[in-house]
Amino acid sequence: MAKYIAQIIVLGTQIVGRALARALKQEIAASQEAAKRAGGGQQGQNRVAANLRTGMTLEEAQQILNVSKLDPEEIQKNYEHLFSVNEKAKGGSFYIQSKVFRAKERIDQEFQANKPPEQGNAEQSSADSSDPGRK
Repeated sequence: MAKYIAQIIVLGTQIVGRALARALKQEIAASQEAAKRAGGGQQGQNRVAANLRTGMTLEEAQQILNVSKLDPEEIQKNYEHLFSVNEKAKGGSFYIQSKVFRAKERIDQEFQANKPPEQGNAEQSSADSSDPGRK
């Protein structure tokens, strides 16, 4: 009797161990795929930070606003339409309206991240580095 109980325990432990190993391999593969999609390096870190701030990915934001490329005019047009259609006073959904707002916010953050530094800041930093009296 004790022999059978020991065999059941060993068999159960092996099954759980295999399942855990398989789940771990899948999680590692998914994590690596997500890192590739995010761009890796500093760009990837910035994108992940923006995703965490707004609670949605750039792709999700584009789906919500029904845009395929980051065209500011098309985004603004779709945003205004979807936002006004979902106004509570018109019988719309506050939840959907907030999703539309967050999607626009996420895309705006992407524009800010991709915007080149302002010319004034670049001139100031070069002037500071060329002045031998400043450290």
